[in-house]
Amino acid sequence: MPSIAGSKVLILGGSSGIGFGVAKHSLVEGARVFISSSNPTRVSNAVNSLKESFPNGDVTGYPCDLSQDDAESRLEDLFSKIGELDHIIFTAGDGLALKPVSEIDIDYIRKAGHVRFTVPLLVAKVGSRYLKKSHTSSYILTGGAVAQKPMPNWSVVASYSSGLNGMVRNLALDLKPIRVNLVIPGAIETELWGPNREALVKQAAAHTALGKVGAPEEVAEAYIYFMKDTNATASSISSNGGSLIV
Repeated sequence: MPSIAGSKVLILGGSSGIGFGVAKHSLVEGARVFISSSNPTRVSNAVNSLKESFPNGDVTGYPCDLSQDDAESRLEDLFSKIGELDHIIFTAGDGLALKPVSEIDIDYIRKAGHVRFTVPLLVAKVGSRYLKKSHTSSYILTGGAVAQKPMPNWSVVASYSSGLNGMVRNLALDLKPIRVNLVIPGAIETELWGPNREALVKQAAAHTALGKVGAPEEVAEAYIYFMKDTNATASSISSNGGSLIV
């Protein structure tokens, strides 16, 4: 399988969770890593942690808050600082209180879709100008298993997660020869679980075939695979511990 050693990889949402796991694996593979997220302190701490673990690694961090309506101009600024890239990984997310359909309104729907759906399209628009025009380059998005297995009160998030499947397939056509793929994690233990993390992890683990939730370092392997497989595009990988069959 082709190597990604020396490749320039930008990970949006790379200061924590799955994105941080992808950053670590990319450094193991010898890639030049750029991480970005909304919190400057987290970005700085993540870069320091990665440099401590990989003294000879090449890693740089840039804060970039994509949560507001000026996300496109912020992306323009970010990409202009980094320059040409081989791979863009989108793992950015935000916390969202779940609501039953009877309680949602247009503001809630819009807010839920901003980082989950709108921003990935803007990344495709801006980022495609910086990705090398080659089948060796890729844009990898992150979905959610709720698109494959419905759960109560997840209708809004599930709608956006399902839409990513169509987005990825069509972007693979619009951006060719750049490859576009989707990783669909199940329950992965990250900081987004909040203060009730331990109880939520235990509850989620009971609904998987493996009796556990995933770790960021496990699902990160899927992103590495998609960067390396230069024949894979318009494709998806699920990493969910068998939650779809329980």
